Amino acid sequence: MGTVAARIRVMPESTDINLNDLKQSIKAAVPSAAKLHAMEELPIAFGLKALIVVVLLDDKAGGGTTEVENAFSKVKGVESINVEEVGLI
Repeated sequence: MGTVAARIRVMPESTDINLNDLKQSIKAAVPSAAKLHAMEELPIAFGLKALIVVVLLDDKAGGGTTEVENAFSKVKGVESINVEEVGLI
């Protein structure tokens, strides 16, 4: 048993979304069972940028990334959530 790192791509609704505000909202939405490890912007196309969020979870908790995904998807301005990678660290 150990710690799991999950890399999650958060897509904003449009290029009009203020990414700094979205970052703060994502930070506030991280569930208590997870810990925010890193967050960076990733250019996609035509001025649209995604947020790549890495969270750390205890693998004993069960449920995987579901709680984090649900929390992030409820944030205003988020179009979609995609778990890109999960690994044991």
